Amino acid sequence: MPNCPCGAADYDRCCGRFHRGAIPETAEQLMRSRYSAYVLGLGDYLRATWHPDTRPDTIDVGSAEAKATRWLGLDVKRHVPDGDRAMVEFVARYRIGGASAQRLHEISRFERIDGRWYYRDGEFPER
Repeated sequence: MPNCPCGAADYDRCCGRFHRGAIPETAEQLMRSRYSAYVLGLGDYLRATWHPDTRPDTIDVGSAEAKATRWLGLDVKRHVPDGDRAMVEFVARYRIGGASAQRLHEISRFERIDGRWYYRDGEFPER
């Protein structure tokens, strides 16, 4: 895959290396790799990078809605590291089936445990 779904670089040099087992050094790298995992339907990666305290029992990337979702792009607005915690604000655009494009605006919180970043949770600011 020449272009990474997150839009930052070549997939193999960008999110692909994390999907193959490399450890993201920053919360932004983890967030980008999680976006790419949603695009590519990598549910195991999403679960593995979710904080153990907030991780859902299952992530259904094979549902009809997930399969009908076309991710259109990612725009990272801010990355604010603070020791073993970090915040990443982003806007992801997507379309489900033939519906109009939508925006997912999230302010995500991340935590580093034993040298690994995990997605903890997020807030969705009002438009």
